[in-house]
Amino acid sequence: MRKYKIILAFILLAFINYKCQNKSKQLFNKNLPVKVVEAIEKRIEEGLNPSISLALIDSSGVQYFSFGKTADGGMEVNKNTIYEIGSISKVFTAILLAQQVLDEDLKLDDEVNTFLPDSIKLPVMGDTEITFGNLSDHTSGLPRMPANFAPVNPNNPYSDYTVEQMYEFISSYTPIRIVGSEYEYSNLAQGLLGNLLARNKNSTYEELMVETIADPLEMKDTRVELTQKMKNNMALGHSGGHIVENWDISTLAGAGGIRSSTFDMAKFISANLGYIDSELNKSMELTHKVRHHKAGEMSVALAWHIKKGTNGDVVWHNGGTGGYRAFAGFVNESGQGVVLLTNSTNDADDIGLKLLDPESDLADLKFKSDAIELPETILERYIGVYEVESDFSITLTITITLEGSQLFAQVTGQEKSELYPENETKFFEPIDRYDLSFQIKERQVESLEIFQGGQKILAKKTN
Repeated sequence: MRKYKIILAFILLAFINYKCQNKSKQLFNKNLPVKVVEAIEKRIEEGLNPSISLALIDSSGVQYFSFGKTADGGMEVNKNTIYEIGSISKVFTAILLAQQVLDEDLKLDDEVNTFLPDSIKLPVMGDTEITFGNLSDHTSGLPRMPANFAPVNPNNPYSDYTVEQMYEFISSYTPIRIVGSEYEYSNLAQGLLGNLLARNKNSTYEELMVETIADPLEMKDTRVELTQKMKNNMALGHSGGHIVENWDISTLAGAGGIRSSTFDMAKFISANLGYIDSELNKSMELTHKVRHHKAGEMSVALAWHIKKGTNGDVVWHNGGTGGYRAFAGFVNESGQGVVLLTNSTNDADDIGLKLLDPESDLADLKFKSDAIELPETILERYIGVYEVESDFSITLTITITLEGSQLFAQVTGQEKSELYPENETKFFEPIDRYDLSFQIKERQVESLEIFQGGQKILAKKTN
């Protein structure tokens, strides 16, 4: 009888330890915070985001929240709706790299030139060679995009960029910085990395990603090439409030070519948090390890970016293509994770970060309802064509028109957008989220300035 009491005591102690360990993992509320729901519903109501699909992950499991439709008049979205996840593909590529490191197929410090075709060589500044680790943590010295990127179809720009073009560019590129010296976000480096990892396994990027990550985690709707089922469940991409083409990214797939669902991405983040016991646990952990602190206030691991948060380090990445934005992140200390997908070029990173870090702020957005009314006599003076100041040979213009009491702006080759006044000279565009200010001298409109994403563009009135 005493023996059984001892066994029972050990079982009870193990149970208590289990409960104590899980107490350190914070749980999300069963409902989204009111302010987050209000922010999402307002964005959908105002047309910024046709839909937003969310997943919250913690030690109790996964909660799904879906808002909006695949398009105006389309189906309501759900956890199985497909979105392009853009640059979140880079962390998939990082895991492929980490797995090959663990399998001893290569090392993070191996020089990339050793794995390129014999006729291709990456030039460097100085004596330091580019390694696989440099490609993944954005310190390779390669530019964001190759200079020979000249798409035939700007609405699907990556579809005709070939491996041969990529090799041609990297062979002739003149580096402007020493390898490892600075952080420079590079789609080219990540695309090259995906290409080399697939080449090392005599595979394609998609085949390698599916075999290594998607199949083991049972992510059946995570692919580069859309299956028929994925096509049927696709949320249509939007830019400026208009439906746009999907982006087909093949050569640089490792940088941004993957499509997925909230359901699948929740599995991906759950696995990164260790809630799913898989053969990828160690490779995922390797991708979380900080490699440098050269990205301003952020640290960088293998593809993942890391920022300090209230509940611990927020490990995250976002993504964007021609009609989609995506966010995925987690906090190891709290055991919480978030996935957010939207079929709009208006990102919702602030919502994802807010859910992982309560001290993070939601974006202070401007909506149509915030506008004031101006008489048409004031609006009429802004009508005209404005030429953008640029160092490039092409001429870019912004045409301002007035229809009734509504002012519009139209950039060369793009759809026109509605402008809403804050005062007599300052307007905002709520969908693409930019501010526009008219410059007046001696009662004559001379120019306009556009402010977007911290950038300023000046355009002088020509007529």
